[in-house]
Amino acid sequence: MRRLCLLILLCGCSCNTTGDFGRSWLGAPYVSSPLGDVAPPDNGPLIRYDAFDCTTFVETVLADGRLDKLNQIRYKNGQIGFLNRNHFVETDWLPNNSNLLENVSGHYDCAKIRRVYIDKSAWFKIVHNMDVVVPAQWVDLEYVPYEYVRDVVIDAPMVVLFIADNPKNRDKIGTDIAVVHMGVVMPNRVLRHASSERGMVVDVDFDEYVKERMKNPNNLGVSLVKIK
Repeated sequence: MRRLCLLILLCGCSCNTTGDFGRSWLGAPYVSSPLGDVAPPDNGPLIRYDAFDCTTFVETVLADGRLDKLNQIRYKNGQIGFLNRNHFVETDWLPNNSNLLENVSGHYDCAKIRRVYIDKSAWFKIVHNMDVVVPAQWVDLEYVPYEYVRDVVIDAPMVVLFIADNPKNRDKIGTDIAVVHMGVVMPNRVLRHASSERGMVVDVDFDEYVKERMKNPNNLGVSLVKIK
């Protein structure tokens, strides 16, 4: 029997901290990894407004389209460089942006934990052929299982992280990952995200999108991230 997922603490923020939350970029093309460091090994631009992937869309929204703020979000301590980039949401992006973002999924009594083992050294070697020594790290990431998402009250725009468990990723990229997609969900339960399937930035019904993701047994739920 399905039970309600109760909110224990207020999870949203009441202020509009990110302008129009990317409305002006609706329809912009989806491009995988459109940004770089303007230096090897990734010579891509630091910012662009004509194309996004799911992460750069959320980052640019959070930065209000400002380059200085975007660099603070994308890089540890704002220090531009490939090795300083917040490559992994679990170990880099969330902890290094704790002044701006807070995973509040644990405020719900139905929350679960996805334990993930991030091996950045193996990822650097397999994906980028770089010898970089970084201690591997276990991370416990709280999330709301998909079966309870429709009970969650969205009282302000939030970042939503889509959590999965797919062992095949470990063989392909050298490490486990938990976060496989992200977007911004609005109080009217519209999900705004850069969609690889649709090929652009789109608005979709959040609950209908969740239903589709539930069809894959590897998809677990969402982490709800408050914008401070």
